[in-house]
Amino acid sequence: MTNLRLFLAASLICVPTFVSAQQASGQATQYLGRVIAQTMSYHGAPWLIRPDRNKEENTDLVMQQLQLREGMTACDLGCGNGYYTLKMARQIGESGKVLAVDIQPEMLNLLKARAQQDGHDNVVPILGEIDDPNLPEGEIDLLLLVDVYHEFSHPEPMLKSIRNSLTDTGVIALLEYRMEDPTVPIKRLHKMSKTQILREYAANDLKLVREFNGLPWQHLMFFARSDSSLPEIKATRWTKSNRDDADR
Repeated sequence: MTNLRLFLAASLICVPTFVSAQQASGQATQYLGRVIAQTMSYHGAPWLIRPDRNKEENTDLVMQQLQLREGMTACDLGCGNGYYTLKMARQIGESGKVLAVDIQPEMLNLLKARAQQDGHDNVVPILGEIDDPNLPEGEIDLLLLVDVYHEFSHPEPMLKSIRNSLTDTGVIALLEYRMEDPTVPIKRLHKMSKTQILREYAANDLKLVREFNGLPWQHLMFFARSDSSLPEIKATRWTKSNRDDADR
């Protein structure tokens, strides 16, 4: 019950930090039938590094599934204060680098302090924009999106820039809370179904190349450019049974 209250409280932290800019630009508040959620404010940053996060979301298992290797160029887009950024930096080593992107300078300041404290020189903070993550073209081997894609106010230009940043075998690792699972204690607005994810990514020239169904609360789906040499796969339908099977 305590964890449930924490999670529900955290979902209320998602305040409209950039809603005024979004409305002023005339940007639609829906995309392909989905309501776009508001951006989580930097005021909620402490929740991102809460002690129970690994227990609740099994972030260690997420890191295993990312299959990062030393020397890779990775990106944590929507990095916040760097919960995953620092894990990625340790895994790819000094011969690699992690581009850490956020649209809130306050988040990047928190990230920089944590990276300096941990002694990571392979983290490159980047201030993104609501329609452009400001990434180099054709350099990224893995780009991580953790529960942030559903908050993109400009999904099409963002996905175009992300797609252009990938190498031929580069992938997007997308984590989103499961819409199909009523036991996931997060507001419906901050969940996505596999069907909706596939609809949006296919519409933006991205194909599914891998998936993992064994996380407690989240989908984990890997997408590559539609012209990538990686083979496309067909998504499995999420059910409680394939989540349970992954536990065995």
